[in-house]
Amino acid sequence: MTEHHDDTDSGADCAADEVDGSLSEVPGLLAEMHALLDRLAGADLSRCADAELVAVAKAQERAINRMLFQGNRQMLELSDRDVPRAMGFRSFSNFMNAELRVSQPQRRREQMTATARFAQLDGQRGEPKYPTLSEAFADGEVGPAHVDTAVEFLDALPHRLPHDRQVAAEATLSGLARTHTPAEITTLGQRLLDHLDPDGELTDDSDRKRRRNLWVNRANAQQMSKLTGHLDPETRALLDTLLAVWAKPGLNNPEDPDSPSGGEDDADPDALTAAAGRDHRSKAQRNHDALAALLRAVFRDGLLGTSHRGLPVQLIIKADLNDLIRESGVGVTATGSTLPIDEVIRLAADAQQYLAVFADATALPLYLGRAKRLASQAQRLMSFARPDGEVCSAPDCDQPATHVEMHHAVADFADGGLTDITDLAPACPRHNRMVGPKRGQFTTGVYADGPDAGRTWWRRNSDPHAPPNPQRVNRRPDIAAMYRDELEQVRARIHSDTGEPPETQSPPGAQAPGRDALHLTETIPPPFSVVEARLALMLFENSR
Repeated sequence: MTEHHDDTDSGADCAADEVDGSLSEVPGLLAEMHALLDRLAGADLSRCADAELVAVAKAQERAINRMLFQGNRQMLELSDRDVPRAMGFRSFSNFMNAELRVSQPQRRREQMTATARFAQLDGQRGEPKYPTLSEAFADGEVGPAHVDTAVEFLDALPHRLPHDRQVAAEATLSGLARTHTPAEITTLGQRLLDHLDPDGELTDDSDRKRRRNLWVNRANAQQMSKLTGHLDPETRALLDTLLAVWAKPGLNNPEDPDSPSGGEDDADPDALTAAAGRDHRSKAQRNHDALAALLRAVFRDGLLGTSHRGLPVQLIIKADLNDLIRESGVGVTATGSTLPIDEVIRLAADAQQYLAVFADATALPLYLGRAKRLASQAQRLMSFARPDGEVCSAPDCDQPATHVEMHHAVADFADGGLTDITDLAPACPRHNRMVGPKRGQFTTGVYADGPDAGRTWWRRNSDPHAPPNPQRVNRRPDIAAMYRDELEQVRARIHSDTGEPPETQSPPGAQAPGRDALHLTETIPPPFSVVEARLALMLFENSR
């Protein structure tokens, strides 16, 4: 024990030297913590008994939760002092993401809103919105997922619920969060809401309006997107009516070219009956196809208008020619989503197509000079077709082309800028309005040469005596190129290990040249069924 304290004291002395001159003990404490983490990383876990290792893991998770709570305290102090704005950041969320490397700033802000003690007008710290939950978070008894789930239900409490019942509900759900998983809190929270308002008498239109939402989540590896949301009673009734009319068996089936489209009353009865007999979709799949058919009808009938931010109201897709030739890969839409190439080819059959030619001349009016301030539709389409043109050009911004404006990147139009395609860049409304000469605003320009020729750079303005910020571009990683490089390195390592060119190497488990082909059958275990016996016989016959 004596040696252990000596090591810790020594580390503390070093930490104190590193933060010498600080008026607070916090930097020194954090330095000591990192020194302890270094020792923890080098500790031998194999010497822990099973029960002891479980206790160690639980203590570790509790420490992580406590650190998150303390991190929220520090971020709140930074916000109260307006430090992010002094450093040139326009928003606190941007500061959290870019400077503090917080991966989910909005989620952390919501946790702070529920559990932090905010400064009041008198300078004192007020009580947290949910004090019992805040105490559990500070103790490390609940984690961020517990907080998120509990807050979802606590925020859903009817505003007409008496104050004492709201306080009791918060204490009840926070106590449950200490001993249950987030998934269990979902069930328990719903039971609590049902108990507080069993007849729905306390919930009114203001509660429903406060809770209504619809989210389209990011596409997964299969380019499938999940919808989540809460529909108010009227919207739910409208959706139910749509599904009742358009999602019947046989209707709007994309796998059946003879399937009637639209509603049941508009379909030929005999054709609908025949299509229903061929329809093997589940109810959920029919619901999906009915919604897709409705959206196609909206586009077809022109209900969305003719133009949105200078782009035609159509499904606009950008694809690589090599991918089209190979019929593999994905296309990118102007809304930022992706489509498999086979879907792009299918949609292109009925599409009004634009050809983007990257050369010195084009028939489209792309160079308007001072004749026009706003970009033309041809310029908007050409901007989308450029590399990374599907998103805002500001660094780390992912707003899609349908949400951007055309920004005069070289010089503002009021300052003599030209409305030429080479001087324009896509910028979302937020970033477009952040361009200016003041601290915290951005200065932009276009690289004339080098590897980034034609790309727009952004630089955040700082105080005159502060270190200048670098010029940055919205560089999106080329995943395909990165994969190819990794594949080449892997093959090179294999080549160096085996001494034969990668293309001549046999894959793992393949038969070596010159080996007796019949020897493979010796590795097949005795068949356990007629099917396996036939498979074994086929392998034997093919190897002869």
